[in-house]
Amino acid sequence: MNLRRLREVWGEWEIRVLVLSSLSLQVFLLFTGGLRKRKAAWWLRMPLWLAYLLADYIAIYALGNLSKKQKLCDGSFDGEMHLLVFWAPFLILHLGGQDTITAFAVEDNELWLRHFLSLLSQVALAGYVYWKSRPSMRLMSPAIIMFVAGVTKYGERTLALRAASMDCLRSSMVTQPDPGPNYAKFVEECQSRTESGLVAKIVIVQERPPDDEDHVEVKREEYGDLVYSAHRFFHTFRRLFVDLILSFQDRIDSLAFFRRLEMEQAYKVVEIELVLMYECLHSKALVIHGLLGRSLRLFSLAAPVVSLVLFTRALGDMREGYNQVDINISFVLLGGAIFLETYAILLIFISSWTYTDMRGREALRPVAAAVFWLIALFQPEKRPRWSNKISQYNLISYCVKDKSRRYKKPMEWLEWRWNFRVKTMWDSWRYKTSIGVSELLKSHIFEQLKSKASSISKDPKSYRKAGEHRGQWALQRKGLYQKLGWSVDCEFDESILLWHIATDLCFYANHPADKDDDGCCSCSSSKCLRCLCSSSSGYPDAEARGRDSNKLATMSREISNYMLFLLVMRPFMMTASIGQIRFGDTCSEAKNFFRRDDEEIGDEERCAKRLTKVDTSIAEPRDVKGDRSKSVLFQACKLARQLNELEGITEERRWRLIAGVWVEMLCYAAGKCSGNAHARQLSQGGEMLTVVWLLMAHFGMGDQYRVESGHARAKLIVHHNHSTM
Repeated sequence: MNLRRLREVWGEWEIRVLVLSSLSLQVFLLFTGGLRKRKAAWWLRMPLWLAYLLADYIAIYALGNLSKKQKLCDGSFDGEMHLLVFWAPFLILHLGGQDTITAFAVEDNELWLRHFLSLLSQVALAGYVYWKSRPSMRLMSPAIIMFVAGVTKYGERTLALRAASMDCLRSSMVTQPDPGPNYAKFVEECQSRTESGLVAKIVIVQERPPDDEDHVEVKREEYGDLVYSAHRFFHTFRRLFVDLILSFQDRIDSLAFFRRLEMEQAYKVVEIELVLMYECLHSKALVIHGLLGRSLRLFSLAAPVVSLVLFTRALGDMREGYNQVDINISFVLLGGAIFLETYAILLIFISSWTYTDMRGREALRPVAAAVFWLIALFQPEKRPRWSNKISQYNLISYCVKDKSRRYKKPMEWLEWRWNFRVKTMWDSWRYKTSIGVSELLKSHIFEQLKSKASSISKDPKSYRKAGEHRGQWALQRKGLYQKLGWSVDCEFDESILLWHIATDLCFYANHPADKDDDGCCSCSSSKCLRCLCSSSSGYPDAEARGRDSNKLATMSREISNYMLFLLVMRPFMMTASIGQIRFGDTCSEAKNFFRRDDEEIGDEERCAKRLTKVDTSIAEPRDVKGDRSKSVLFQACKLARQLNELEGITEERRWRLIAGVWVEMLCYAAGKCSGNAHARQLSQGGEMLTVVWLLMAHFGMGDQYRVESGHARAKLIVHHNHSTM
């Protein structure tokens, strides 16, 4: 087949391929659009991103192709052309997208006005196609019905994008202006009572305090109650994502509820809230979960069903002149539309939004119970609602493995000369790993937050400052702040690097790696930094305390590697700093140290022990190096030496101290990250940092609690003056 013949065949089949491709992409988006909230793998995000972009491009191009074919036909339309024009409403319907994904990233919501203009232009183009084609009346009826359904669906998507834009979200959550108690009237009344000879006294009535019990009874809630409570809290705490404030009453209600929850159930409530926020930002949840939205969904299902009936009748009367392939494609489009809308209605029916709406109405409680049975079947309580993974990035491992290669030279040149972050992307792919969040880590965070919530004072300043600690509280509790406070009072990015390197050095100094005969780590290199101490099998003589020490060491290094990943790969989630510069300088010094005198580099353990041997007590590293380089390599060695030389402290207590400092750093970073940055990560499987951030808010910690009191606290008490002259 020559090239000319190939072009003729493509010209004949082009519109058919485009229409079927558009339908296929919609099916793919329907089934995979919601998976990102619990899967962070690139192999899912990349195809989904391509499908999200191609879905609109193909539909728009196909509409333009139909218009072009009309011009080529020069006004002469046969049955085949009429059938092709019948497909135009389906393309508008496809442009309306699926309920599971309207925006790939939160930035797409800000482009809602562009989608509105696209809606107007594509609807006008489809109308032009029909006006030019003037199909038969039998085809016109089902076409008009599908056209109305398509416009409705496209308009629904545009409204969802607008509702999820940050400006619109924020304005929808801003409360109505409240002038508060009439101060001038209160003062005038007080003065008038005093002038009339009465004794007027102003008494300050305290607000309802939080639960003062040190020990509250922990009880297990039913799964249905957790889902219902998560929706209730979501409508309050979603304000955090747009950087709005919460009231003292919000804190009291949330703290009273979460202090009585088991650890797993507290995390489950937070997970459900994050899923709800994801659905608000990336799906049509804000539009379809309402009376109007559900009514429109019924119409969008009825439209293709009625069109299918009318189309079948039209073919029975006038089948001549129609291409059988085009007829089959038309049936596929109608069947596909029915399937997509039926599946979308099923998703709405078994969603937690529908369950909570029905549960709030007494007459619908039995139906709500049936809906929840389906929810528990497809989304059981034990299944995580987010990726439940944290990324790992280790400095020593990176410096050992990142050897100079010829193919890396162009990457570095592009990065430093033209600002194309090719080398950074390569490092992220090559040296980053992901691990599951351990129950020990969740428990340690939960217990520390719960302990802080119980110990802090009831005044607003104390619970705001509870999130300001980034290691100081843990050191003070152990009486080590005077000795180690310098490592947490410096800039935050410097503290992360100091404790990250020191944690590795302490680990290798006290937990030698299990090696095989070749002297290599017995596990795969990508996970050796985690599994060296993941069990006690490498220590046959270890007692229970030793096993606890190993678990704490594992957990500490998991948080350490995760915090370094955030510092290097997610700098927008950290406080403003020079973390990437400091990391680069530290890596450069570490590589020079490991490769000096042409000495064999070895593995991570050998390099760590070489660093440990450097005597930092002779001279202060910062005095010798000055401020030209921001490297903290040997400052970290000094910290590791101080940790290892702590007197009267067991191995378990040392790792408990290190773990406590890391948990505080994690909580501090979570509290300082903006709500918008947290929202951005929801489409990538979520971040542990976001889970901790929301859990902190529920335990009443953070600077978002800026409303210190609610109703009027000052009361005017009037007494008769019984004094005699």
